[in-house]
Amino acid sequence: MKNKNTLILGIGNSLLADEGAGIQVLDYLHEHYPELTDVTLLDGGTLSFTLLPYIEDAANLIVVDAAELGAPPGSVEVFHGEAMDRFAGRPRRSVHEVSLADLLSISQLTGTLPANRALVAVQPQHIDWGSQLSAAVDAALPSMAGQVVDLTRQWAADSKPAWRGTTPVPAALSGRGG
Repeated sequence: MKNKNTLILGIGNSLLADEGAGIQVLDYLHEHYPELTDVTLLDGGTLSFTLLPYIEDAANLIVVDAAELGAPPGSVEVFHGEAMDRFAGRPRRSVHEVSLADLLSISQLTGTLPANRALVAVQPQHIDWGSQLSAAVDAALPSMAGQVVDLTRQWAADSKPAWRGTTPVPAALSGRGG
């Protein structure tokens, strides 16, 4: 049974400098946006199939990661829905145990892929041994977190149930005059 929450999945290897950006965004969100409700912040590390139950149980999914965007270091892009699926599925070199595309494919095959899903990606500058983000990627953390917060708020607003009930009809129109 799906929760009504948004899973914010930070992925990456924090021992490979900018590759750890997804994990750093989780820390930033925790520190700067403690008021976020109905969200689960999950450190997905370098991905594994053990993350599948979390994805299957979420109503919404936001993945935060460093990715080759072909843009200047620190550039942030957001891929929504099928654009995320296509981006995740393109051939690329990865330090992840399994690919994001693998997780999305399995979730789709089982009918549990959240309709609301997005990838918030940052262009890394350095993917090499080191625990510090480059200045460009570190400076992008507020923008990445802002994108995540905007998505969670938008999806929360979209999921509010429409008002259900009857609209009162003025007595003059109902035939029950007054």
